[in-house]
Amino acid sequence: MKRIVVKVGSNVLTRADGKLNVTRMSAIVDQIAWLRQNDYQVILVSSGAVACGRGELAMDTDLDKVEQRQLFSAIGQVKLIGLYYDLFREHNITVGQVLTMKENFEAGPQLDNQRACMEVMLENGVLPIVNENDTVSVTGLMFTDNDELSGLIAQMLHASDLLLLTNVDGVYNGDPNDDRSRVIPSVYWDRDLSSYIQDGKSEMGRGGMLSKCHTAQQVAQSGIRVIIANGNHDNIIPELIEHPLETMHTEFVARTTPPKLGGWGV
Repeated sequence: MKRIVVKVGSNVLTRADGKLNVTRMSAIVDQIAWLRQNDYQVILVSSGAVACGRGELAMDTDLDKVEQRQLFSAIGQVKLIGLYYDLFREHNITVGQVLTMKENFEAGPQLDNQRACMEVMLENGVLPIVNENDTVSVTGLMFTDNDELSGLIAQMLHASDLLLLTNVDGVYNGDPNDDRSRVIPSVYWDRDLSSYIQDGKSEMGRGGMLSKCHTAQQVAQSGIRVIIANGNHDNIIPELIEHPLETMHTEFVARTTPPKLGGWGV
């Protein structure tokens, strides 16, 4: 059985008005259920808690950015995991929530306990849904974004693949808004992509393509294949697996393995 970490970004899970896109969230859940039916163990790293909280509470007072993030995430985590619970229950999949912090990935008992917890969840058919514990994380000790978190999870659990779902088709060889630019289909872990990538961040999240590529190269260097693809495309996960050559994406080839042209081994 293969093990895959799927990270879903804020720009996939939110609408233009900043509120949660429940229809897209349901579609992602359906695709993860499809992965499970095809003998994948799945760990889901999901953004969207702050967006959930923002949509639930009308602000009457001015709060700084840290206070807003703490407040919205505390409210939003409840709604987000509740929605995931209901959606996965339709597929008879039990989910469990894991809230973590950057310090939990330092060598020691916290890392060991975190790994053991998630391993026992997977062994018993429970799907871990992971996010940063924004209510207690301090700015200096926060993950750069959920791309970094998903990469650490993939390495900790020795996943075979990391899938980063965002709102673009992959890494472009120029400005994505330029019709002449094309998606780079496959790159090796040590290729310098800095000349292609614009250092911008997504509107709803903390990360951007530069962060994704940095995470992807680090993870691929450790022997885990990384895919960047557009989570807004219908049925993107099954299409990547069953029709990889016809499906737009960028693959970061793992350091210890040659390029794979035949899908993800379903």
